[in-house]
Amino acid sequence: MKSIIKRKTHIIDAKDRSLGRLASEIALLLQGKHKPDYAPHKDIGDRVVIRNLDKIKFSGRKIDKKNFYYHTTFPKGLKTTPLRKFLEKNPFKVLELAVLGMLPKNKLRKRMISRLKIEDFSKN
Repeated sequence: MKSIIKRKTHIIDAKDRSLGRLASEIALLLQGKHKPDYAPHKDIGDRVVIRNLDKIKFSGRKIDKKNFYYHTTFPKGLKTTPLRKFLEKNPFKVLELAVLGMLPKNKLRKRMISRLKIEDFSKN
């Protein structure tokens, strides 16, 4: 008999929270590790909604020194983007990449990250 998964929605305020600590909390909720019937092969995690992502905090000089890398697949095609520019362009992507790095690298990963949403009040 197939059991029904009851998913709660967790609303997290990102104001004055560190990126890494916030990402690890989100990863635990998406995996369902806070539930008593957790098992690595089950997808029983909850939904997570993030508020105030534009007010997230970075420690030290990380906002100026941290870079994101990608390769164009052409010779000498390594491109870098500083964290400050990446945040201006797409702040959700910064959090999503941090959470993705903390999720298990298996077939459930895509389903888990799809339950991460952001409330954006700046476009209203």
